Amino acid sequence: MSHFSNLSGPSPSCRLEWRPSRCLATALLSLAVLASFSTLVTDMPRWLAWPLALVVLVRGTWQGWRHLHLPPQQFLFPGNDLAPMRDGQPIGDVSLQWRGPLAFLCWRERGGRLQRLAWWPDNLPAASRRELRLAVGSGNAAPRRPGMAP
Repeated sequence: MSHFSNLSGPSPSCRLEWRPSRCLATALLSLAVLASFSTLVTDMPRWLAWPLALVVLVRGTWQGWRHLHLPPQQFLFPGNDLAPMRDGQPIGDVSLQWRGPLAFLCWRERGGRLQRLAWWPDNLPAASRRELRLAVGSGNAAPRRPGMAP
């Protein structure tokens, strides 16, 4: 769930909830089935192809199941000089990248551990995407990369 508000200044802020994407879980399961099938139609010896296909199918299914059972996370992007927060804790080295309607967020926790997640269209509607672009667009949470030299 997201809503728009102003915190300590004119910069827009953004509160978003991240939750697992059913689209991503479906894609993981589909890839597992296709990879398993692809293993079976190769010229690999049957005694090796069947166990490998089973391992690929089990692993892909497990990844999809694991993704669906991740806990929701709350993010606050203040849009000013304050640090972005995840579940009430400040986060650092925040980078937000866009690939069409997909948003990829990377950050470092207090202990220095790198974390990543992705918002898919099924868990980040268009209005929330606009809100996030406005809050992060100032470059406070996601540093801009310099352009290419002429």
